[in-house]
Formats: sequence, structure tokens, C-alpha cells
Amino acid sequence: METVKFKTNIKCGACVATVTPFLNEAVGEGHWQVDIQNPDKVLTADAAEATKVKQAIEKAGYKAEPLS
Repeated sequence: METVKFKTNIKCGACVATVTPFLNEAVGEGHWQVDIQNPDKVLTADAAEATKVKQAIEKAGYKAEPLS
């Protein structure tokens, strides 16, 4: 399984709480994290498909841009 990274607009703990059920369903609990201290609010996930992670974030109402 590869690690994918996204620049997001997830800004705070409440935002993380909002995306948690969506990301847990998409990639599994404990297989993702958001660095809200990073200016780019980087989400890192262990996922076979980056599109699955992006869709879960957008379904929760947030934006995600892949980082290379």
C-alpha cells in the first residue's frame, strides 16, 4: 500500500472530527492523519487509491489537492 499526501483546507480539530467518519470508511481507522500545524494542512493516508481519499475528503465538504 502506498502513502498519498494532500494539501487540504482542514484547519482545526473540529474539521478533523468532521472528516473522520468519511476517511475511516474510505481507508480505515488509523490509516490517515492531518497535520493541522503545517501551513498546507497536509493529510497523509495509507491508501491504494488516491482518488478514494480525495472523494472522501470532498464528500465531507473539504478540498484536497494531491502533493507530489
